[in-house]
Amino acid sequence: MHGSPDRSSGPSATGLDPAAFRSVLGRFPTGVVAVTALDPASGLPAGLAVNSFTSVSLDPPLVAFCVAHTSTTWPIMRTAARLCVNILAESQRDVSERLAFGSGPEKFAGVPWAHGPGGAPLIDGALGWIECSVEQEHVAGDHLIVVARAHDLAEHHDAGPLVFYRSGYGAVTRLTPSRGL
Repeated sequence: MHGSPDRSSGPSATGLDPAAFRSVLGRFPTGVVAVTALDPASGLPAGLAVNSFTSVSLDPPLVAFCVAHTSTTWPIMRTAARLCVNILAESQRDVSERLAFGSGPEKFAGVPWAHGPGGAPLIDGALGWIECSVEQEHVAGDHLIVVARAHDLAEHHDAGPLVFYRSGYGAVTRLTPSRGL
Protein backbone atom coordinates (compact mmCIF):
# COMPACT_ATOMS: atom_id res chain seq x y z
CA MET A 1 0.00 0.00 0.00
CA HIS A 2 1.39 3.40 -0.95
CA GLY A 3 0.27 6.85 0.13
CA SER A 4 -2.49 7.51 2.64
CA PRO A 5 -4.39 4.61 4.16
CA ASP A 6 -7.88 3.93 2.82
CA ARG A 7 -10.30 5.68 5.13
CA SER A 8 -13.47 4.65 3.33
CA SER A 9 -14.47 2.26 6.10
CA GLY A 10 -15.09 5.13 8.53
CA PRO A 11 -14.24 5.40 12.19
CA SER A 12 -14.91 2.57 14.61
CA ALA A 13 -16.76 2.91 17.91
CA THR A 14 -13.45 4.07 19.43
CA GLY A 15 -13.05 6.82 16.82
CA LEU A 16 -10.11 5.08 15.14
CA ASP A 17 -10.32 4.32 11.45
CA PRO A 18 -9.94 0.51 11.12
CA ALA A 19 -8.01 0.83 7.85
CA ALA A 20 -5.56 3.31 9.40
CA PHE A 21 -5.20 1.07 12.48
CA ARG A 22 -4.42 -1.93 10.27
CA SER A 23 -1.97 0.11 8.20
CA VAL A 24 -0.02 1.33 11.24
CA LEU A 25 0.06 -2.14 12.85
CA GLY A 26 1.23 -3.56 9.51
CA ARG A 27 4.48 -1.68 9.96
CA PHE A 28 5.42 -4.05 12.77
CA PRO A 29 7.04 -7.15 11.23
CA THR A 30 6.03 -10.49 12.68
CA GLY A 31 7.10 -14.05 12.19
CA VAL A 32 4.68 -16.59 10.78
CA VAL A 33 3.83 -19.88 12.46
CA ALA A 34 1.57 -22.74 11.50
CA VAL A 35 -0.52 -23.99 14.41
CA THR A 36 -1.45 -27.61 13.74
CA ALA A 37 -3.37 -30.42 15.44
CA LEU A 38 -5.10 -33.65 14.62
CA ASP A 39 -8.89 -33.32 14.39
CA PRO A 40 -10.08 -35.39 17.39
CA ALA A 41 -13.14 -36.57 15.41
CA SER A 42 -11.48 -37.64 12.14
CA GLY A 43 -7.79 -38.01 13.01
CA LEU A 44 -6.92 -35.81 10.02
CA PRO A 45 -4.49 -32.88 10.29
CA ALA A 46 -5.91 -29.38 10.73
CA GLY A 47 -4.02 -26.12 10.86
CA LEU A 48 -3.97 -22.39 10.50
CA ALA A 49 -1.37 -19.73 9.77
CA VAL A 50 -0.77 -17.23 12.57
CA ASN A 51 1.33 -14.08 12.72
CA SER A 52 0.27 -13.13 16.25
CA PHE A 53 2.43 -15.53 18.25
CA THR A 54 4.51 -14.76 21.35
CA SER A 55 6.20 -16.29 24.33
CA VAL A 56 4.34 -15.61 27.58
CA SER A 57 6.27 -17.26 30.41
CA LEU A 58 9.36 -19.37 30.99
CA ASP A 59 8.05 -20.82 34.27
CA PRO A 60 5.63 -22.34 33.52
CA PRO A 61 6.52 -22.54 29.80
CA LEU A 62 3.63 -20.72 28.09
CA VAL A 63 3.08 -19.29 24.61
CA ALA A 64 0.12 -17.41 23.11
CA PHE A 65 -1.41 -16.82 19.72
CA CYS A 66 -4.54 -15.09 18.43
CA VAL A 67 -7.31 -16.65 16.36
CA ALA A 68 -10.17 -14.77 14.67
CA HIS A 69 -13.69 -15.58 15.88
CA THR A 70 -14.51 -16.29 12.23
CA SER A 71 -12.01 -19.17 12.01
CA THR A 72 -13.68 -22.41 10.96
CA THR A 73 -10.50 -24.38 11.75
CA TRP A 74 -10.00 -23.35 15.39
CA PRO A 75 -13.21 -25.04 16.64
CA ILE A 76 -11.87 -28.31 15.16
CA MET A 77 -8.44 -27.90 16.79
CA ARG A 78 -9.27 -26.47 20.22
CA THR A 79 -10.11 -29.82 21.83
CA ALA A 80 -7.08 -31.70 20.49
CA ALA A 81 -4.84 -33.15 23.21
CA ARG A 82 -1.79 -31.49 21.61
CA LEU A 83 -1.20 -28.59 19.24
CA CYS A 84 2.03 -27.81 17.47
CA VAL A 85 3.37 -24.34 16.77
CA ASN A 86 5.60 -24.75 13.71
CA ILE A 87 7.96 -21.80 13.16
CA LEU A 88 7.93 -21.39 9.39
CA ALA A 89 11.05 -20.81 7.30
CA GLU A 90 11.27 -18.15 4.61
CA SER A 91 10.92 -20.92 2.00
CA GLN A 92 7.54 -22.01 3.44
CA ARG A 93 5.34 -19.19 2.16
CA ASP A 94 3.26 -21.80 0.30
CA VAL A 95 2.53 -23.61 3.59
CA SER A 96 1.39 -20.36 5.19
CA GLU A 97 -0.87 -19.50 2.27
CA ARG A 98 -2.31 -23.02 2.11
CA LEU A 99 -3.20 -22.96 5.82
CA ALA A 100 -4.47 -19.38 5.68
CA PHE A 101 -6.67 -19.69 2.61
CA GLY A 102 -7.39 -23.39 2.18
CA SER A 103 -10.23 -25.30 3.78
CA GLY A 104 -10.65 -28.70 5.34
CA PRO A 105 -8.15 -31.57 5.23
CA GLU A 106 -7.02 -30.60 1.72
CA LYS A 107 -5.08 -27.76 3.37
CA PHE A 108 -2.41 -30.39 4.04
CA ALA A 109 -2.29 -31.81 0.50
CA GLY A 110 1.37 -31.63 -0.49
CA VAL A 111 2.53 -30.48 2.96
CA PRO A 112 4.89 -33.10 4.38
CA TRP A 113 4.58 -33.64 8.12
CA ALA A 114 5.23 -36.19 10.85
CA HIS A 115 3.66 -36.92 14.23
CA GLY A 116 5.27 -35.14 17.17
CA PRO A 117 5.90 -36.82 20.53
CA GLY A 118 2.34 -35.97 21.62
CA GLY A 119 0.82 -36.69 18.21
CA ALA A 120 0.46 -33.18 16.76
CA PRO A 121 1.58 -32.59 13.15
CA LEU A 122 5.16 -31.32 12.85
CA ILE A 123 5.64 -29.67 9.46
CA ASP A 124 8.78 -30.75 7.61
CA GLY A 125 11.17 -27.88 6.99
CA ALA A 126 9.99 -25.75 9.92
CA LEU A 127 12.76 -23.89 11.74
CA GLY A 128 11.53 -25.31 15.02
CA TRP A 129 8.40 -26.52 16.74
CA ILE A 130 6.68 -26.33 20.12
CA GLU A 131 4.16 -29.01 21.01
CA CYS A 132 1.66 -27.70 23.54
CA SER A 133 -1.82 -27.96 25.01
CA VAL A 134 -4.45 -25.25 25.42
CA GLU A 135 -4.46 -23.73 28.93
CA GLN A 136 -6.82 -20.77 28.49
CA GLU A 137 -8.76 -18.77 25.92
CA HIS A 138 -9.54 -15.09 26.37
CA VAL A 139 -12.05 -13.17 24.28
CA ALA A 140 -10.44 -9.99 22.95
CA GLY A 141 -12.47 -8.01 20.43
CA ASP A 142 -12.81 -9.96 17.19
CA HIS A 143 -10.20 -12.55 18.24
CA LEU A 144 -9.46 -15.15 20.88
CA ILE A 145 -6.14 -15.07 22.70
CA VAL A 146 -5.10 -18.69 23.18
CA VAL A 147 -2.58 -19.42 25.94
CA ALA A 148 -0.88 -22.80 25.59
CA ARG A 149 1.54 -24.79 27.76
CA ALA A 150 4.67 -26.14 26.05
CA HIS A 151 5.37 -29.84 26.56
CA ASP A 152 8.08 -30.56 24.00
CA LEU A 153 10.10 -28.59 21.46
CA ALA A 154 13.03 -28.71 19.09
CA GLU A 155 15.04 -26.63 16.66
CA HIS A 156 15.39 -28.11 13.19
CA HIS A 157 16.83 -25.78 10.64
CA ASP A 158 19.01 -22.69 10.65
CA ALA A 159 17.47 -20.65 7.85
CA GLY A 160 15.70 -17.31 7.65
CA PRO A 161 12.21 -17.03 9.14
CA LEU A 162 9.06 -16.32 7.17
CA VAL A 163 8.16 -12.70 7.98
CA PHE A 164 4.85 -10.86 7.53
CA TYR A 165 5.11 -7.11 6.96
CA ARG A 166 2.67 -4.54 5.49
CA SER A 167 0.20 -7.24 4.45
CA GLY A 168 2.84 -9.25 2.59
CA TYR A 169 5.71 -11.66 3.09
CA GLY A 170 9.29 -10.54 3.53
CA ALA A 171 12.66 -11.73 4.69
CA VAL A 172 15.14 -10.97 7.42
CA THR A 173 18.24 -9.78 5.62
CA ARG A 174 20.60 -9.30 8.56
CA LEU A 175 20.51 -9.94 12.28
CA THR A 176 22.86 -8.44 14.83
CA PRO A 177 23.56 -10.58 17.92
CA SER A 178 22.18 -9.17 21.15
CA ARG A 179 22.33 -10.01 24.83
CA GLY A 180 18.53 -10.39 24.77
CA LEU A 181 15.57 -8.27 25.77
